[in-house]
Order: sequence, then structure tokens, then C-alpha cells
Amino acid sequence: MDMAQRKIFIDGKGGVVGAKIARVLSQREDLELLTIAPELHRDENERRRIMNQADLVILCLPEEAAKRGVELVENPDTRIIDTSPAHRTSPGWVYGFAELLPGQRERIRTARRVANPGCHASGFLSTVAPLTAMGILPPDYPLSCFSITGYSGGGKYMIQEFQDPNRAQELSVPALYALELRHNHLPEMQHIAGLDHPPVFVPILSDMYSGMSTSVTLQNHLLRGYPSARDIWEMLWQHYRRQALVTVAPFGGEGGRLGSNALAGTDRMEITVSGHRERTLLTARFDNLGKGVAAAAIQNLNLMLGLEETRGLQV
Repeated sequence: MDMAQRKIFIDGKGGVVGAKIARVLSQREDLELLTIAPELHRDENERRRIMNQADLVILCLPEEAAKRGVELVENPDTRIIDTSPAHRTSPGWVYGFAELLPGQRERIRTARRVANPGCHASGFLSTVAPLTAMGILPPDYPLSCFSITGYSGGGKYMIQEFQDPNRAQELSVPALYALELRHNHLPEMQHIAGLDHPPVFVPILSDMYSGMSTSVTLQNHLLRGYPSARDIWEMLWQHYRRQALVTVAPFGGEGGRLGSNALAGTDRMEITVSGHRERTLLTARFDNLGKGVAAAAIQNLNLMLGLEETRGLQV
């Protein structure tokens, strides 16, 4: 083994997200992926031993299992990326969206614990957090958000359900869900954006494997300085203009239509600003398994290990 290789352990690579991260990282010669023998998969002592050998652990587990996974790491030199919602607003954890706010990239580079963003939250925060940080969007603004997602975000069982040739007919049309308006991405949406209240957020499940479009609508007269949609476009373009993985499209959209799966299969995010003097539509499009989860985790891994930020990603 090349002594320069960093040791990585993916806990939960049997899931959709973990499997995608493992597939990408296994192609890299600068990393060694640590594994557990299949018969010891549920042996907590073996998990503990492997975790504490790793330079970096990526947790791809349900929330409660991720919290327990963190407890197993006793080596102070082992760093952690958690892809679950467990630690996204926790003290001592850095939010893993490098492009989002000034200094965020450096905070990730030096962090021992990084919380990977949620996919819907990534789209929402990409537009809202910079405007709040600039003072343009008041923290008490009554925000609403809708987000169209591919079914792969629901995991293996949802993928099987949608790909079943005998599936229910209603799966062929978009469906609103989380109708109790308590989606588990709301805490990070509010906390990271610095909002007084969580947005009214409605996710929409679509009959596409991957892809996501997350949209926020604004009444411009409620914003500081009463900016137009073009003014807001200019602000976001300036904010992201030197970023490789997050870009802002030319003002006005794509001929009046935005396809939610336009960036499926990529590791990028593209923000579109549409509207006029009175009202603005902000839309972030990306792959829910790309910049939404797996690509974000790999980007964070690269930063934490002092490597080229986009190594192994499709720019």
C-alpha cells in the first residue's frame, strides 16, 4: 500500500448514499477504503476497531445509528462526516456546504466533525443563506419553499417501489408529501440561514430517479432596499462567481421552463433567478444524490484531507 494513502471507512455503504460514495472513492488511488468482513458487519467492537484506524469516517446511517457511530470513535485523529440529520445544528459540528457563506470552506478544512447538508436544505440554503447574510432578506421574512425530488432520495425500498413494472398508477404523477410541514430538514434550513422562523416547506416526489429543483418565492417590497429580481441575480452571481460546483445561470431562466432533472448525474448545482421588479423566483437545480448528498460528502472529504476540492467529482 502507498503510505500516502488516507484510510477511509464508510459506515453504511449498503445504502444508496453509502454505495454511491464507495463507488466513487474506490476509483481513487490516493485513498484506502477500510472494510469489515460480512460476518462481522453487526459486531460493534469490530466497527469500533475499524473506525479508530481510519483517518476519516463517513457515516451513511439513520439518525440514531449515526449518533451511536460517533460515540464509537475514540481516536482524536479520526475525523467524521455525518450524512444523516443528526448533527446539522449541533455545537462543535461544521456545516458541510463550502460555498455557502464566507469562511465556510476554511471551517470545513480544519473541522474534526462535519455535518453533510440535507438535499432539500442544500437547495434552499444556496439562495436564502447568502441573501440573509448580506442583510437583503430579513430574518423574520415569511418564507415558503417547494422542492421537486427524484425517488432515489427515498432509499432502496422506494427505488424498488418506483421501478416495479406493476407499480401503482399514482406513482406516475408528482406527489406532495411531508404534509404535516415538519420535514426533518427544517431545523438546518432555519438555523444555517439565520431565520427567526422555519419556512413553510413542501417537498414534491416525482417519477424520476434523480434530480432536484428547490424553489423559493420572494415579494421584493419586503426585502431591504426593494431590489428587483435582476438585482438579486447580480448579488448571487457575485457571491458564487468563483465557485466550481455552484454556479448562477444567466438571468431569466431557460426559455420559460426549468426541468427538475436537468443536472441529474452531475455533481454541480445551478441557481436560476427569474422574475421582475415586484417578485422573484429563486431555483436551485442539482442531483439529489450528487451535490445533494454524495458529491457534497466527497467535496468535504477532500477539503478535510487537504486535497484538491473537486478531486473525483464531475465539474
